Amino acid sequence: MADGALEIEVAGERLLMLPQRALYWPARQMLAIADIHFGKAASFRAGGIPVPRGTTTENLQALDALVDACQATNILFLGDFLHARHAHAAATVAALSAWRERRSGLDLVLVRGNHDKHAGDPPAALRIEVVDEPWKIGPLLFAHHPQAHPDGYVLAGHVHPVYRLATRADALRLPCFMFGPESGMLPSFGSFTGGHPVTPGPGDRVFVATDDRVIAIPAKPANRA
Repeated sequence: MADGALEIEVAGERLLMLPQRALYWPARQMLAIADIHFGKAASFRAGGIPVPRGTTTENLQALDALVDACQATNILFLGDFLHARHAHAAATVAALSAWRERRSGLDLVLVRGNHDKHAGDPPAALRIEVVDEPWKIGPLLFAHHPQAHPDGYVLAGHVHPVYRLATRADALRLPCFMFGPESGMLPSFGSFTGGHPVTPGPGDRVFVATDDRVIAIPAKPANRA
């Protein structure tokens, strides 16, 4: 098991939630990555907003570390691989191409998300198979948008879920995984993507990703009449 990972069983399959905000399916040697948003910083700079450089390199280094730690043979991106058309900037494409050359043995699949539809598919040289949601693998369905589906349990991204931990004196928002009765959400993997607070409903399980481990949040007791 990867350091700090936490195991969960979904639809009869053993999955590992990783503190690096990704999901690993050992039986398939597959990493599932949601909302990496390559080129987001470049898109902001193109719009005249000064934001830090280096986020593409940071994301690629994080991918490298995960692939090596898990010995993954394939990566499934759950939408929003590219942030916008400005993500096709020469520097971003060059960095992605160099990474792909180093990782030529990986099988890569992208389930299109809403940003992908605006940005366009990744360059063909990256050799990424692009599919529409939901993408079925065994008993699991992979999508960008959270949804229920009659054909299986859905794992999705899009929301960038974070969970608020609070004491009387302080509060902290952490990226989280959330699993409900029919579907689950992965946190955003990208280093420049923000987060949306979520409130678990009945039957939902929440797990926060800290810097070095994934921690289960105790379920709130049901209200008694």
